[in-house]
Amino acid sequence: MPAELPASRTEPGSASEDFASGGGGVGRSGSAVLRVLSYNVRSLRDDRAALARVIRACAPDVVFVQEAPRFFRWRKSVAKLCRATDLVHVTGGATAAGPMILSSLRAHVERTEDVLLPRTPGLHQRGFATAVVRIGGARVGLLSCHLSLQADERYDQAGLLLERLRALDTPYAVAAGDLNDRPDGRAFRRLAGSLTDAWTAAPWGGEYTSTPHDPHQRIDAVFTTDGVEVLGCGVPRDLPGLAHGDLLAATDHLPVLAALRVPAAA
Repeated sequence: MPAELPASRTEPGSASEDFASGGGGVGRSGSAVLRVLSYNVRSLRDDRAALARVIRACAPDVVFVQEAPRFFRWRKSVAKLCRATDLVHVTGGATAAGPMILSSLRAHVERTEDVLLPRTPGLHQRGFATAVVRIGGARVGLLSCHLSLQADERYDQAGLLLERLRALDTPYAVAAGDLNDRPDGRAFRRLAGSLTDAWTAAPWGGEYTSTPHDPHQRIDAVFTTDGVEVLGCGVPRDLPGLAHGDLLAATDHLPVLAALRVPAAA
């Protein structure tokens, strides 16, 4: 798997180099190239140093986290992760029942909101972490999610996700997370019917995200609204500083890394 994006999808010497080298970019029109990472970190129960190395190697502008720490001193654990990865906490964590958003200092945060979803008795509480940020000339809505293990509840949550994206009232938006559903599942198809599945639009790297030791299914994904150009999306490999052993040790999911070109806000 090449470390660069396909040259045909970017201007020469711009986004493909950014993806491989870790740099974001701003186009002449004010558009912004964003590197976004979706990652289920399993409440930081695994090798935290390996996790930090994976995140740093991906050099993201935004990280959509699932299963962030939620219990005793969870904010302290998140702060340690941010220090180890040179990122800042934007929103979410325990306040969103697990989903969280981190960002680099490129992002100017306009507003945030953590949303708890209707809960089915006997099942886990679920939520969304949402934010509106400006990066370069782009203004973009963000939503991190971790959908239910139960099929009917998961399908309903996919509908709520679409509603919440519209409610952000931004020209462009990105949603990412652990869907607990495969591309042929009802919830996944509901999202892909209204949004762009970034892997399908521009596959790059690996496809399967679960499990690291036996990748056989794609249950983690990045979605974008119309107008966002997907330069590449997939499980990262062969990036500078990214070790296969770290991907195995960091958590029980593989990360999804995407490069997106977001037009400038009007």
